[in-house]
Amino acid sequence: ESDGIARRLLETVKWSFRIGRWWGVEVYLHTTFLLLLAWVGMSDAARFGSVTGGLISVLLYACLFGCVLLHEFGHAMAALHYGIPTRDITLLPIGGVARLERIPSNPRQELVIAVAGPLVNVVLGAALAAFLYLSNQSLLPDWRSGWYGFAQRLLMVNVSLVAFNLLPAFPMDGGRVLRAALAMALDPVKATRIAAFIGRGMAIVFAGFALYTGHYLLLFIALFVWMGAGGEARAAEMRAATGGARAGDSMRTQFVMLNASDTIATALRQASGGSQTGFPVVEDGRLLGVVLRSDLHNTAAHLGDATAIGRLVRDRLVVVAAGEPLSLVVPRIRASGIPVALVTDNGRLVGLLELDDLG
Repeated sequence: ESDGIARRLLETVKWSFRIGRWWGVEVYLHTTFLLLLAWVGMSDAARFGSVTGGLISVLLYACLFGCVLLHEFGHAMAALHYGIPTRDITLLPIGGVARLERIPSNPRQELVIAVAGPLVNVVLGAALAAFLYLSNQSLLPDWRSGWYGFAQRLLMVNVSLVAFNLLPAFPMDGGRVLRAALAMALDPVKATRIAAFIGRGMAIVFAGFALYTGHYLLLFIALFVWMGAGGEARAAEMRAATGGARAGDSMRTQFVMLNASDTIATALRQASGGSQTGFPVVEDGRLLGVVLRSDLHNTAAHLGDATAIGRLVRDRLVVVAAGEPLSLVVPRIRASGIPVALVTDNGRLVGLLELDDLG
C-alpha cells in the first residue's frame, strides 16, 4: 500500500508481533486486532445470548482476516514476479498493509500487482460458491444452515472485499488500478495527482457515510485514504524530481562525526550551529550507527547531558552507494524510520543523505 501512510501506521510496530514468515515475507499482527476479536466475541455473545454465538463470530472475523492476508500475499507474489520484494505484511483492524520495496515504474506492472489482491478474493469466493452450489445450499447467508451458513458469510466477505478494494479510492487497489490506467496515457505525476484527487473525494464520501450511519470504523478508513492519497502524490513528485540523480549528487560531504564515549553535552556542542539531523557514531574506528539530534535533546531532558551517546545509537542503518539512483534510495530511507542514510564509495564513508535536505 502507500509507503508514506504505511510507514506512519507501522511506526507503531512495537504494538505488533510476528506471527510467521511465508514465501519469504514477514507477517505481523497488530495487537489492536486482538482487542477487536475480544470486543466482537463479547458483543455477539450478548446479542445471541450464548457463548457459542460469540465464538462463531470470532471465528468468522479470524477467517475474514485470513482472506485479507491471502489478498496481501496476492500483491506480494505479483510484485515478486516483477523482481520487487515485499518488506512485510501487517494485519491491522482496518485491513492489511503490504509494504513493497518500491512502486514499479511500468504502469502495466502496477496494474497487475494492484489487481492480484482482489483476484485472490475472487478465487476464494468462487470456490465457496461452488461448494455451496454442489451442496444444494443458497448462496445467501443463513445461520440456521450450520456450517453452510458460515460458508455463506465467508462468501459474502470475499465479495465485499473485492467490491470495496476496487473502489477508485487511491491508494487502495482500485485507486492504483486507476492510476496505472491513467499513467498509460498521461505523465505519471499527473496520473497520480488525478488519482489522489479522486481518492480524497472518496475519503470525504466515506467520512460522511460513517457519520450518517454510525459506522465509525469507516472514519479510520477515510483518514487512511486521505493521508495515503496525499502521501502518494508527494512521493510521485519526489520520484519525478529526482529523475536520474544519484545519491552522491545530494549528499552532505561536510558533517560531524561523534564518538560513542562522547557525552550528550559534548555532542550538542559539536552539533551546535548546524542543521545536521543525524550523526554517525564510531568506536575504536568502527562505525556503530547514527544518533539523531532529537534523541540527544530528549535524552538530555530525561537522563541528563552527561549520558554517553553510545546508549542512543540507532543501528538500523541505511547504507547506500554514491552511484545508487536517488529515486530508489529515498523509499529505503523513509521505510527505515531514520531520516538519514550513510553514503559510501568503495567502502569508505563519503557523505550523509538527509530527508530534510532532499525536501
